[in-house]
Amino acid sequence: MKHEASSNLIQVYAKSNALAYARLGLIVSKRIERHAVKRNRIKRILRETFRVSRQDEKIKTMDWVIRLRRPVIKHENELQLITETRLLMLKLVQCHD
Repeated sequence: MKHEASSNLIQVYAKSNALAYARLGLIVSKRIERHAVKRNRIKRILRETFRVSRQDEKIKTMDWVIRLRRPVIKHENELQLITETRLLMLKLVQCHD
C-alpha cells in the first residue's frame, strides 16, 4: 500500500518493501529548478536528510520518493525543506503502522 503526504515545498511517497534496507528516489524537475547546480544541491540536502532519518527502524523497511513541488529560493527555504521532509517522513511512518 502506497502512502502520500505533501507540504508547500515537497511531496513524499512511501511504500513498504520486503528488503532489509530503505531505498530513496528523488525528483527535482528542470521546470522547477532551472540550474543544475541548484538541483544537485537540493538533492544533496534531501539525501542527507534521508540518511539521518534512516536510523528509525520503520523507515528502513520502506521505499521513499521525494518530489520537489516549488523552487527553493534562499537558505531559509533550505532549512524549511529539511524540516518539512523530516515531518512528512515521520507522518508517513505513523500512517504505515
